Amino acid sequence: MTDTAKQPPLRVYLITEDDPLYVARFFEVFFAELPRDRIEVIGITVSRAFHESLLKTARRVHRFYGTIDFIRLFARWLPNRLLGKKIRDYARDAGVSVYDAQSVNSAAFVEFVKGLHPDLLVSVAAPEVFKGPLLSVPRIGCLNIHSGRLPRYRGMMPTFWQLRHGEKAAVVTVHEMVAKLDAGGVVRTLAFPLKDHDILHRVMVGTKQQGARLMIDVLSSIDPREGRMPASTPLDMSQAGYFKYPDAENVKAYRAMGHRFL
Repeated sequence: MTDTAKQPPLRVYLITEDDPLYVARFFEVFFAELPRDRIEVIGITVSRAFHESLLKTARRVHRFYGTIDFIRLFARWLPNRLLGKKIRDYARDAGVSVYDAQSVNSAAFVEFVKGLHPDLLVSVAAPEVFKGPLLSVPRIGCLNIHSGRLPRYRGMMPTFWQLRHGEKAAVVTVHEMVAKLDAGGVVRTLAFPLKDHDILHRVMVGTKQQGARLMIDVLSSIDPREGRMPASTPLDMSQAGYFKYPDAENVKAYRAMGHRFL
């Protein structure tokens, strides 16, 4: 029997947001390709997108996409929401329990996850910033996946901002989570090529799918017997940027570059 065969599975708890269009593509790939002999997902929490009401999210998205693209997006979102497979479905099909939480930073949730004895917490578009008590729960640490090069593209909508700034690739980043947002050391990256005239939908779907494989590779590299994170590269925060949800001026400039939303 090889040493690898003796290795116990890594115990991972996932925290994400309820997005049937894009984040769901991550989990469609993740649960389909996960090596269950190496990685055991001990639970998942799926929170509301942006941690706000559906109406408030709709208004935010409408301002971003504009009326015509918002209608087109809604025509894709609604069938997925009502009839398509959701993140919860992919998890349950994989035998993973889904646990709800009003806030992942609540004392009750922190104690609950602590009782599961996770080796690792993994954030995939989680709508809350993890605070100290939650970050301290897992034995090995916490990882986040971000669809932008760090520390330049910290913040919201990194795929949009990389297209807006004419980058040649969207850099998907797996990094350690620390108290400061998007400031932990970089564990691994991949470059998703961008086109001169691209489509945000294509980039968001592609980075989520490839990001799932990147995360699987990172998790597979962690030996729970050693109890430590993979080597990481500290961020040079002197190069840090931070981007908010795009405003009308930047949306106009994005379209002027020949890019589309859908």
